[in-house]
Amino acid sequence: MSTTLPLAIATLQTMAIVIVRYFATSGGFAWWTARRGIVAGPADPVRRRRQVRAEIRWSLISAVIYGLPAGLMLAAWRFEGLTRIYTDFGLGDAIWWPVSIALYLFLHDSWFYWTHRWMHAPALFARVHAVHHASKPPTAWAAMSFSPWEALSGALVIPLLVFLIPIHISALAVVLTVATVMGVTNHMGWEMFPARWVNGWFGRHIITASHHEEHHKRYTCNYGLYFRFWDKLCGTDKGLANFTR
Repeated sequence: MSTTLPLAIATLQTMAIVIVRYFATSGGFAWWTARRGIVAGPADPVRRRRQVRAEIRWSLISAVIYGLPAGLMLAAWRFEGLTRIYTDFGLGDAIWWPVSIALYLFLHDSWFYWTHRWMHAPALFARVHAVHHASKPPTAWAAMSFSPWEALSGALVIPLLVFLIPIHISALAVVLTVATVMGVTNHMGWEMFPARWVNGWFGRHIITASHHEEHHKRYTCNYGLYFRFWDKLCGTDKGLANFTR
């Protein structure tokens, strides 16, 4: 069988998965936000509806772009066995399983920090990153509201890593779940973690909405995705925003 058809099928499947995951996660957290009586996004309801429509529209374009390398990854694993994704679970995997998750998250975070910071350079911001910052302030629907160039940058990392670093299929599912949930919750306009977490060890190392909200207010700081490591190391960590918890 030609590889074209399996690749096309895998790509359509991953596009559908990304779209469903987006509506389920962003929609779920947007509903939770409304249930808490919090108004996320612009205070003016007309502007808010207009912004949410734009966030969804850009996110759907991003979902298509994310589906392309993800489809290649799926086809390579399913039909060719070319990736380092595996399904057997041996004794040694009890140690490698959490290590692989931490390694994938750290490498993804490192890529995100440096490309995100690069996108804030004046020469690139308007062409690459301005779509995301057009949400003022963002809502849970803004997690994937990117220009096509930014979406492509974000879409490549994990599919490339599975060709290089062994990972169990369940560990990969954890990585993708963490990426999705943190992308949404960091934009939803309130902090879901208790203050003692945010102000304690967890918040000093892990990025939550309180940290990322400051990036959307000031633009020139707090570039990380999961961890505060690179921001602290490079002097771009400007602390936490004070807003609803």
